Formats: sequence, structure tokens, C-alpha cells
Amino acid sequence: MLFIIPYTKEYASCVSQLFHDAIHAIDDDVYSVLHQQAWSKAPRSNYHWQKRLSNSQTWLMLDDTQLYQARPRCCGFINVEIGYVSRGYIDSLYVHPNYQHRGIATRLYLCLQDWASAQGFTRLSVDASVLSKPLFLSQGFKQVHRSYQEKSGQVIMGFLMEKGLQP
Repeated sequence: MLFIIPYTKEYASCVSQLFHDAIHAIDDDVYSVLHQQAWSKAPRSNYHWQKRLSNSQTWLMLDDTQLYQARPRCCGFINVEIGYVSRGYIDSLYVHPNYQHRGIATRLYLCLQDWASAQGFTRLSVDASVLSKPLFLSQGFKQVHRSYQEKSGQVIMGFLMEKGLQP
């Protein structure tokens, strides 16, 4: 069974590996191997992910269908910034390659949107990748402009997108 929980630090290593695996499963014609290496050369430390995700509101999609697991497997995550300047910015949305095309990204996004609306957020924004842009468009986001991020000497193109929320 798949279910969503708030992030806890026990899942930092799973999130790190999931992020890395998702990046390196992208087709080379979408983002080159050089882009993938710049985006994630290797899984980052638990400390990195704990620090990054503890400064935002984060949810995990877990799968508890595997027998003999010590804990459910993390198969997706999403987080939104809650600080004043970046409030409402969706920092990350990743789904493990073995779980893609099952509606997990949509379920995670809807959880975030419901929470943000309940908190009184009036707007959400995201720098969507080429791959995530269709998901955000389907959820009512509008493209503001193309965005570019430089990582390890590689320029990775995306799309700044925004959506107004009803409180």
C-alpha cells in the first residue's frame, strides 16, 4: 500500500538515493549525461538532506508492500519552502524510477497544495524541469518564463511556473 507521511530524518538516506536514482534514470535526450552528473554526481549526505528538508514542509510517499522490510520504502518526496521570502516555492518533487507513471507525483503535489491552502498560502511557484512541466501545467500552473540553473559548469534549463491558491 502507498501512503503519504510528513518527512522524518530517518528517511534522509532514502531520499538521497531516490533523488540520485531519479536524476540518472532520465533519458539522455532530455538531460544529457553531463547534466545528470552535474545535477547529482553521487548521493548526497544524510546531513545535507536533513538540513535541506528540515527548513521546509516535506512529505514522503511510502510503500509498505515489500515483505521483510525494516520500514516502508520511500518512493517519492515533495517539499515546499515556508520561509517568508521563499514561502510557497516548491523546491523538490521526485519519484523513484520504479514508481513513475503511477500518479505518485500528483498525489504528493495535491497533499502539498491542500496543506498550503490550509496555511493561507496565496501562491505556489516552482522551477519545473522539462519532465515535470506537464504535471504542473495539468495542476493549473502557468509558465512565467524559462529558467536556467548552473550546476558544476552545466546550465540546466527549466521553467519558472506559478499558480494562485484559494485560501
